[in-house]
Formats: sequence, structure tokens, C-alpha cells
Amino acid sequence: MPQQKADYADDAEIDAELDDLPDDATVEETVANLEERGFDVVVVDSADEALDAVRSQIPADASVMNGHSTTLEEIGFDDFLGEGDHEWESLPGQIWSIDDDAERQTARRESQTADYFLGGINAVAQTGELVAADLSGSRIGAYPFAAGNVVIVTGTNKIVPTLDDALDRLESVAYPLENERAQEAYGVESALAKQLIYRRETEEGRTTVVLVREQLGY
Repeated sequence: MPQQKADYADDAEIDAELDDLPDDATVEETVANLEERGFDVVVVDSADEALDAVRSQIPADASVMNGHSTTLEEIGFDDFLGEGDHEWESLPGQIWSIDDDAERQTARRESQTADYFLGGINAVAQTGELVAADLSGSRIGAYPFAAGNVVIVTGTNKIVPTLDDALDRLESVAYPLENERAQEAYGVESALAKQLIYRRETEEGRTTVVLVREQLGY
């Protein structure tokens, strides 16, 4: 069972105002601005609908890789990918079965070019930009170019008014929560080492954003 915000929120002291669910008008404006910037957008009401939406994006026989995402865990995608009840080539299972550290790291780098790469995002500006950061870059490395197609799943709680607010959310909500999670899961602190501002998708149909009208992820 993935860790929830409630497990970390008190210790992390997050700015809860940057984690509220927006009203319908805000979601509609965000969708319009994302689409104007070249992103395809699917809006759903629940985690179950989000999983269905993600599954419908990926054709049979595609190679599929996912970066770590609490949101993907919460909608059940990680379990679905690992259980094998699909016709995709699941790259995570192949990668984590490799015993040699150097070979496994090489395979992780090669997986950035998967036919479909899935992950989350740390903030969505109402003006249409996406913001994310990683310690290693293993998630956001695929987003700008490497992967053939990208599917980003996010709760609408990550929508904030401007790009500046999105960067603020990264620092004051996403990072404190992820830092608490990393210490519990790995025994080490996280860091905003590698950051992405995804301002526009220039390749038609390449990147889909699934917006879920629930509080999901960090």
C-alpha cells in the first residue's frame, strides 16, 4: 500500500493552500491552456477512471516504463503493470531482475526511450506549464524527448495559478513530502537535484496529461 500524505503531512509541514482541489472553472481553464501548449488532456473523476484512461492510451505490444510516482501507485497502475494482465512489454520487471548494478543502471537509461513512459508531475500551472523534479532524473529524463510517448497522471490538487506558484509548490509541498517518504523508504534524504519546466509539447499527440479530480500524489 503506497504511503499517503497523511503519513507525512504533519512532519513535512507543507503549505496546504497549494494542495487544495480547484473549482471546475479553474480545471477548465487549465485544460484549455494545456491543450493550447500542445498537450492532449483527459479529465476523469476518480482513480479507477484514471487507470482505465491510462490503459486506453497504450496499444498492445508497446514497451512500457514508469518512473516512481505515488499517483501511479494510488490509481493502481504499478500493480497492473507488474501483474502482467496486459499485452505490453513491461520494462520495470526486466530491469529489476538484473543483479549486476552497472547493467541495471544501463538498462534504466535505455528504458527512457520506451514506446510509452508514464509518471506523475509535481505541479501544474493554470497557465499550462508542468513542473517536476527528481533526485536522479530517472523520471523526468524521459519526458522532454527520449520516450516515444508520455502519459502523465496527476490529481487536480496540483493545479496552481501561475508558473511561479508551481515552482513554489515544488519547494513547499512536493519536496517536503517526498523527502519524508525517501527517508522512510530508503533511509536517505531526497533533493531537488534535477528539475523540469515542461512549457510546451511540440510533437502532436506525444504527451497526454490525465487530470484526476482527486487529491493524489505529492
